[in-house]
Amino acid sequence: MIFVTGGTGLVGAHLLYELCKTGKKVKALKRHTSNLEQVRKTFAYYTNDTRQLFDNIEWVDGDILDYFSLEKLLNGVTEIYHCAAIVSFESKERQRMISNNVEGTANLVDAAIENGVKKICHVSSIAALGKLQNGALVTEKTNWVPSKKNSAYSESKFYSETEIWRGIEEGLDAIIVNPSIIFGPANWENGSAKIFKTIWDGMKFYTKGVTGFVDVFDVVRPMIKLMEAENFENCKNQRYILSAENLSYQQVFTQIAEALQKPKPTIWASDFLMGFVWRAATFASWFTRKPSLITREAATGRNAVNNFDGSKITRMTGYQYLPIAESVKKTAGFLKEDLD
Repeated sequence: MIFVTGGTGLVGAHLLYELCKTGKKVKALKRHTSNLEQVRKTFAYYTNDTRQLFDNIEWVDGDILDYFSLEKLLNGVTEIYHCAAIVSFESKERQRMISNNVEGTANLVDAAIENGVKKICHVSSIAALGKLQNGALVTEKTNWVPSKKNSAYSESKFYSETEIWRGIEEGLDAIIVNPSIIFGPANWENGSAKIFKTIWDGMKFYTKGVTGFVDVFDVVRPMIKLMEAENFENCKNQRYILSAENLSYQQVFTQIAEALQKPKPTIWASDFLMGFVWRAATFASWFTRKPSLITREAATGRNAVNNFDGSKITRMTGYQYLPIAESVKKTAGFLKEDLD
């Protein structure tokens, strides 16, 4: 039995689709308030057999912060895909996010060990890796360094990883994947999918920073591939950066605008301008009582150059990435379908 956390998110929903498509027996954790319509919608992007595949999932109510419920739910489970995490760049969410992501991972590790689960795949992030100056390639061996400049999300993913490494020391076998910015159809008002919707609505600004990008299937398919018996023994207890290409935000925004047939952003948002924008957005949120559209953490570093080496998965398994230009066109096509 396979156990999946975070099944209603971008990665989790696509992972469930891939597992169900191959006939795997899956148990997926959700909150009792979770909306499963986005998962059904994700399945419908790729198949006409949505209902049949979706019905193969055994949904169970629970919370990764509740250790004793996890211990019961993992009875009979042989492997885990841990995709659940809070993602936020709101300062007021800092402590809740760090607590949830780290404590939840610790509980899952402890419950897995208690139940004798054989293996776990943990979805981390490039945010849990260190950064190098002058655009040097960041690899799986680049150490994260504590700094006031690190986002709360970065801290939460780093310390979540330490719980997985602790589990490895206590006998749990694990795979850790560190995706870069992930493109794929999801809730168009959240996460990376919001980039497409924002450009559709007429975004005028771009930054010159560089980072890694990857298609959502180039995250979930390597996860499954690494967990397969023929690869696991050779690949276990290691981390894998999953990143297809390093591109500037300007390049990517231009590709998205062209795919959506919308005007491309033409105004460079310097660090000074970004500082002004996030302050203005924060000030406006005091009056609207709605979350700020651009936060300090989200704005910081958007002109920095950070390059990531995602070649390890290819060296270890032969897996080949989809070019980002194709991922952009595919994702843009789904957005246009939804808005038509």
